[in-house]
Amino acid sequence: MLGIGIVGLPNVGKSTLFNALLKKQQALAANYPFATIEPNIGVVAVPDERLTKLAEITSKEEKMASLPPIKPATVEFVDIAGLVKGASEGAGLGNKFLSHIREVSVIAHVVRSFEDDNVIKEGAVDPKSDFETIRTELQIADLQTLQNLNEKALRTDPVKKSVVEKLKAVLNEGKNAFEIKLSEEESISIKELSLLTAKKEIVVLNISEGDYNPESIANIVSKYSDLLKIDGEKLVVICAKIESDLASLSEDEQKEYLKSLGIDKSGLERLIQKAYLELGLISFLTAGVKEVRAWTIKKGFTASLASGEIHTDFMKKFIKAEAVSFENFVEYGGWKGAREKGKARLEGRDYIVNDGDIIEFKIGT
Repeated sequence: MLGIGIVGLPNVGKSTLFNALLKKQQALAANYPFATIEPNIGVVAVPDERLTKLAEITSKEEKMASLPPIKPATVEFVDIAGLVKGASEGAGLGNKFLSHIREVSVIAHVVRSFEDDNVIKEGAVDPKSDFETIRTELQIADLQTLQNLNEKALRTDPVKKSVVEKLKAVLNEGKNAFEIKLSEEESISIKELSLLTAKKEIVVLNISEGDYNPESIANIVSKYSDLLKIDGEKLVVICAKIESDLASLSEDEQKEYLKSLGIDKSGLERLIQKAYLELGLISFLTAGVKEVRAWTIKKGFTASLASGEIHTDFMKKFIKAEAVSFENFVEYGGWKGAREKGKARLEGRDYIVNDGDIIEFKIGT
């Protein structure tokens, strides 16, 4: 399962955002440092409007009295305790905070970009300094991990030793491990280290309600892309307060509220989309009377590997995959129509799955 770790300095809006994402108050959003001691973990559905359409088509095609169960892909959000300067040396919650980050797939840095006299700015200075503080602590923690490696053991593994030296040099320059291009062999040699700065990252800019409109958001992305020296594609602009308001509304009411702001997607949707993009993830779909479901896989997965997401035995017993694009499935009213029009293809185990492919696997006994 995709895991997104929400990190940042205390009182930047992490727990408020987390509560909104889960649509219930699972985290203690209090106005003081370390309101979150243990990481709060919540699993949320990945918004995917294609599933409802597939369920409607399947119900009609199979002459069902109701829609089949809909099972979206899921994402695990981890609300990690607020970081403070010196965490890598034990300040604040120190290594406890850092160890929780090792478990997630991608790091979402929440940076506060609004003023509120009612909220304590514990350790926070400004968005640029706050972001650099987080990055620096992660880099220092990784340097300590590398320095603690057994030198004698490294001498017996020249590949790992070479990579470790490269990493030390990059980290000492204030850069991240993910900025180094490594071969597959080199990547495998250091996988066990679970380096914090090797993880993909997204920056979540928490802005005020007054700035939450398309024009302001575009200007903010441009401004902070230059200020933080990161690709604008890695930035997600949200307003935790508005996301919190959305959490109490029905789906239709949420759409209307967002429409009134000139925004087509919630912060949750945009954050998940960014995470999928950063990690190179896509979804394939299955549709039948038992369920309509989305499955998360790596972009470039073959049909054989994709079948293993449903059940590991499927990879061994794989025969064929019948695939049809979402657009053709909808246009021709389901499997029968797609087959009649020649749009459902029988593919072998090496077929590269596309995002939105609807697949029915043919599995042997």
